Amino acid sequence: MVRSTLSLSLVLLGLLVSANVRAQATAGPAADASASQSDFTFSANVSLASQYRYRGLMQSNNKPAIQGGFDLKHASGFYVGNWNSSISWLSDADPDVSSSVEMDFYAGYKRQIWEDLSVDVGVLRYYYPGSYPSGFTKPDTTEGYVGLSYGPVAFKYSHSFTNLFGVPDSKNSQYYDLSGSFPTGVWGLALNAHVGYQKVRNLDDGSYTDWSVALQKEWGSGFTTTLAYVDTNADRSVYTSAKGKYLGRSAAVLTLSKAF
Repeated sequence: MVRSTLSLSLVLLGLLVSANVRAQATAGPAADASASQSDFTFSANVSLASQYRYRGLMQSNNKPAIQGGFDLKHASGFYVGNWNSSISWLSDADPDVSSSVEMDFYAGYKRQIWEDLSVDVGVLRYYYPGSYPSGFTKPDTTEGYVGLSYGPVAFKYSHSFTNLFGVPDSKNSQYYDLSGSFPTGVWGLALNAHVGYQKVRNLDDGSYTDWSVALQKEWGSGFTTTLAYVDTNADRSVYTSAKGKYLGRSAAVLTLSKAF
């Protein structure tokens, strides 16, 4: 499944790059020199993490995860992107489920509106390809989000337009995310801090708070290393897998990333 996901991402990447090249070629040699520079910016990334945590919860059963994606941004502020990760939490919850990858597709608009104040509005689709037994509530989820950032601090509100990650009757759940990134002045390290609150609609004791602190180091040539401490107060009776593992327990997560 991971191989098929990466293949699909590469196909999408190729289509976007080809479209960008054709758009530039259409202008012809007579075009103004300033117009020859594309208004589109393309970037990609790949990561290897000691494990995958999302909103504080275990996604890969404490095992390493390979991740990656790409973004296409326009000078106007509009963007589209895709991000993927290997997972195991669905098959851990039910052995009859065959789904080992998460694919995220998103589009939005981000713009600076005043000095260091920026706004980010968009829609994100979490897609989990695979096979599911009859009666299983599929985890595919669509959320809309609105974010504000000022300098190193950002706040983001997400609202689910569908059931939330397979929880029945959980449409209109919400997630609140407050985060910040601050240079330490020591060895080029940045200190990242985060606190979030997941409100799960119609699930008793399903709502919880998660938090993390991390040290991040950029090495040049697009390489970044991040060491994070992640924890939650998620209810054990709700967030314990079929294999008996508490999904919200504290953990140290090491990630090596490469940006292109």
